[in-house]
Amino acid sequence: MLAINLPDVLAEVTAQFERYEKALTGNDVAVLDELFWNSPHTLRYGTTENLYGYADIQAFRAGRPSQGLERSLLKTVITTYGSDMATANVEFQRAGSAKTGRQSQTWLRTPDGWRVVAAHVSLLS
Repeated sequence: MLAINLPDVLAEVTAQFERYEKALTGNDVAVLDELFWNSPHTLRYGTTENLYGYADIQAFRAGRPSQGLERSLLKTVITTYGSDMATANVEFQRAGSAKTGRQSQTWLRTPDGWRVVAAHVSLLS
């Protein structure tokens, strides 16, 4: 039977998710690059872009504006599946916006540590 939310695994993924969130809102591109799996199989669907492969994601991050990245997390759900896979889903809102954003990430334990292998960001009207 698959173990859901093993406490030690959940703590590991939560810590990496918190690193990601801090890097995202602080535009720490080096940490964001580190936390995405360096693979052509990694993908990220954004609000205005579809990125296929680590190189596309890295190029997007390098060219992204560094202002206006702060946001409030409204709801965060992190779930681990066994000891090597997890999902992180959040609802968020940016200051001055009436829209609610949604972000989903699939995390995988790799030889280099926990990495995002797939991500999706969208906005609700």
